[in-house]
Amino acid sequence: MRYSPRPAGPIVTRATFTFLLAAIVWSAVSGCSSLPESQRSDLRDPFENGNRKVFAFNMGFDTYVIEPVADAYRNGVPEGGQRAIGNHVKWAGMPSTAINSALQGKAENAGLATLNFLVNGLTLGFVDLVEDDTPIIKEDFGQTLAAANVPEGSFLMVPFLGPKTTRSFAGTIGDMVMDPIGTLARGGNLQTVNQLRTPVAVVDFRARTFDAFNDVKYNAIDPYSRVRSVYYQTRAGMLEDRVRSTIGASESNDEFDDFFEDES
Repeated sequence: MRYSPRPAGPIVTRATFTFLLAAIVWSAVSGCSSLPESQRSDLRDPFENGNRKVFAFNMGFDTYVIEPVADAYRNGVPEGGQRAIGNHVKWAGMPSTAINSALQGKAENAGLATLNFLVNGLTLGFVDLVEDDTPIIKEDFGQTLAAANVPEGSFLMVPFLGPKTTRSFAGTIGDMVMDPIGTLARGGNLQTVNQLRTPVAVVDFRARTFDAFNDVKYNAIDPYSRVRSVYYQTRAGMLEDRVRSTIGASESNDEFDDFFEDES
């Protein structure tokens, strides 16, 4: 019998494409030289010059593409429709939370995320059918790596993906590789929904944080430093039950913090 190699699945393809695209644009826009510690505005940011160039690229992309689409979405889509899309985005993240909770030994959270995903799968997550007041804590592979004492690494501003550390960027790729929805979404309407998942999530997030995002983007004295600071604060809050950070993170009620809750 003649053997025909099976084509790579959409999970690996999406992760590989994202990684390569980000790496190519980062190299082209930024350059890879690191700054001496005495010249850094933050010791955790050795590639600050390059990161600032990537940040400018991301802000330009946001200005001409994401912001106008998000503005049209928030003003043109009824509140019920926006709520349904937000529900779907959360539902699509449940497998990652379930897998990473299990890897970290958080059985209850893993079970709740799995139950939520299976039950709400009847509506592809657009309608929340689960009546449970117990909150599901979002977990990602970056948090799993932190639980395994993998070093945080340097700060990176990644094209299209925004602020990361080398550990959280590796976590983002890991979550893409482990995502089971891509495997299940082979053909039909589910495949179409899966292909639209990332751009829809980006627009939904940008619309929900529209005013706070724009306040930082247009009014902050140094938007790059502000974004970096809030990112570290938010990640420290997400990791506080498994690592003890020394960055002096404080709690913040700034709506802009929501920007990083979906980041790895």
